[in-house]
Amino acid sequence: MIRTEVSADGRANPEAMQAAIDERTALVVVSAPCYPFGVIDPITEVAALCETRGVLCHVDACLGGYLLPFWEALGQAVPPWDFRVPGVTSMSADIHKYGYAFKGASTVMYRDRDLYQYQIFMYDSWPGGLYASSTAAGTRPGSPIAGAWATMNHLGIEGYMRLGQRVLNATNGLKDGINSIDGLKVTSNPDMSLFEFGVDPLSESGRSLSIEAIGDVMDDRGWNLDRQQGGLHVMTSPGHDKIVESFVSDLDFAAKNHGAARGEEHMYGGVVSS
Repeated sequence: MIRTEVSADGRANPEAMQAAIDERTALVVVSAPCYPFGVIDPITEVAALCETRGVLCHVDACLGGYLLPFWEALGQAVPPWDFRVPGVTSMSADIHKYGYAFKGASTVMYRDRDLYQYQIFMYDSWPGGLYASSTAAGTRPGSPIAGAWATMNHLGIEGYMRLGQRVLNATNGLKDGINSIDGLKVTSNPDMSLFEFGVDPLSESGRSLSIEAIGDVMDDRGWNLDRQQGGLHVMTSPGHDKIVESFVSDLDFAAKNHGAARGEEHMYGGVVSS
């Protein structure tokens, strides 16, 4: 696996990706969006260079796959990211994120059936005869599949549109509120409902702020924010449209009244970094 540098805005760098492609490259992966900053990679450009070089292009839309279509239907500007982009050959999307099912439900989609055949594993050189599996997990529990089916049928298009609007309202309210606080700024220009915010490097008042200490005050006031190396991380859900005002009020208090940082760790899931 080869990792390439990203651009200053947190998005993939097509030039760096092109330079990294060689005769051993099997697949190029882009995000819609990436987790840290909520930005969508320049998928049209990357997919075009993949098509030119004869390389598969996969879109990791695990976060955006079940939200971006509904934001687009609501009139929100969404960068091109799916099979409408020539050169995109596969996509993945988690139903247990903005599909609102419980953990363990995800989808992978291919542009054509010819690619799908390579997902299937078959083996017959053992006493049990032919063994075949279409996923990495040979034996899968049925409960996540049943739960995803029930959730999607219960919500339907109307339900996903309604929840998508609430997420959009919460996202815009939080971003506007954070940017209104002197010395704080949302990082990059997020395309979706998750983003990082930190100290504004161009703000004079921002020089006296400690984003780590602000996070400590927010913890003490009952807000559970993920911590990243560059700031604090927010991922909005439909219910967050009810707490925008109180969150921004507490964040403003934290920016004006924080002390020294306690040295909390930066984490994603169960992995911790200092």
